[in-house]
Amino acid sequence: MAKGANQDMGTGSIKKLMVQMAVPAVVGQVINLLYNVVDRIYIGHIPEIGGAALTGVGLFTPILMLITAFAMLAGAGGAPRAAIAMGQQEKDTAEKIVANCFTVLLLLAVALTAVFYVTIPQLVRLFGGSDATLPYAVQYGRIYILGSVFVLIVMGMNPFITTQGFARISMLTTVIGAVINIVLDPIFIFVFHMGVAGAATATVLSQAVSAVWILKFLMGKKTILHLKARNMRLERGIILPCLALGVSSFVMVSTESILSICFTSSLSRYGGDVAVGAMTVLTSINQLVTMPLQGICQGGQPLISFNYGAKKFDRVKEAFGCQFCVCVAYTTVFWLLLLLFPGVFAGIFTNNAALVAYTAWAIRIFLAGAFSVGFQISCQQAFMALGQAKISLIMACLRKLILLIPLIFILPNFFADKAFAVFLAEPVSDILAAAVTTVTFFAFFRKLLREGKTAQQ
Repeated sequence: MAKGANQDMGTGSIKKLMVQMAVPAVVGQVINLLYNVVDRIYIGHIPEIGGAALTGVGLFTPILMLITAFAMLAGAGGAPRAAIAMGQQEKDTAEKIVANCFTVLLLLAVALTAVFYVTIPQLVRLFGGSDATLPYAVQYGRIYILGSVFVLIVMGMNPFITTQGFARISMLTTVIGAVINIVLDPIFIFVFHMGVAGAATATVLSQAVSAVWILKFLMGKKTILHLKARNMRLERGIILPCLALGVSSFVMVSTESILSICFTSSLSRYGGDVAVGAMTVLTSINQLVTMPLQGICQGGQPLISFNYGAKKFDRVKEAFGCQFCVCVAYTTVFWLLLLLFPGVFAGIFTNNAALVAYTAWAIRIFLAGAFSVGFQISCQQAFMALGQAKISLIMACLRKLILLIPLIFILPNFFADKAFAVFLAEPVSDILAAAVTTVTFFAFFRKLLREGKTAQQ
């Protein structure tokens, strides 16, 4: 029986295990938010240039999301496969998965650094950058891109720590990096007068420390699955199933990049730099909704995957039920706070009165459907935990590619206030996608449990 951090995923209390594993994961995800959110808060408060600098850094968001998406391709795909292999008592296979995914991350780091460093000026201009905001986007982006190898290691390898049951170690990965980032940001930005370059440098250094922490753990004595050099040679039978499962997470995150491009280009056309600046803040607030959900699901994923591999279907059902209820409760509470106090959330990121007022107005439109995100993510991530790559991919594509992106361009044709129409596309797609995903998952889940119990008889 695989154990991690003194937690028995096969026989221990599901609710207790969920708390023990999800709480550190949620804390880790919230702290991970600080990498970008703290940068934006400090940048938005730089005297005289804060508004333009914040908008410029926001224009780099699509590239940042693409880097994260490639990390998830390996990490989110490999971690459930490794957990299932552990549940099947196949430790050697699980360790090969860890090493093969690490190799893929290194190869991706080389390719992405070369491509994005050269093309970032053209890309930012394509995203809607103006003469006032382009310099800040390029200055921040090129430093961040040079450190992308650390970002890929942190985002891609940390799930392999969580999936073994070492939720606290996984949380410390982000805590260490975030604390360093918080300390270095004001020093580099204001003391050394480096501006946005200082914010990017602080982020890269903090990610580098987190990457070293992860590698030291996975090659140390405490881990169950070890990262070994002899397993790093890519094997088709090992890496392809991981990448196939990771495609849905890749699509979910990479389409966020496409969405960001669609939003910023449309808002630049209809609302100018103030609308693009508001979108930068809205993206950060939206992450406050979604990233804790990812943490909850990171706590549930090992329990669901392990017990599914061990054919303990009653425990699979209980683990998903806990995950689902917590996700829905969280998004409902956060949604109410956003609608009641939009100005408070907007004011966190900037002291520009015009930008705060515009963003507060936009929050009540853009995040009107935030309550439904708990349904969407808990079910979509459960598909991932069960190894259902194809269904997970379809659900990932539904909200963004099939609904949201077309609505961004269709709705402005029906409203006089075209910026309002662009923001409205978000809640419409959120609610429709959540309804379809939830109904599909419960139909599939009942069938899966029924077939599993029949096979055991």
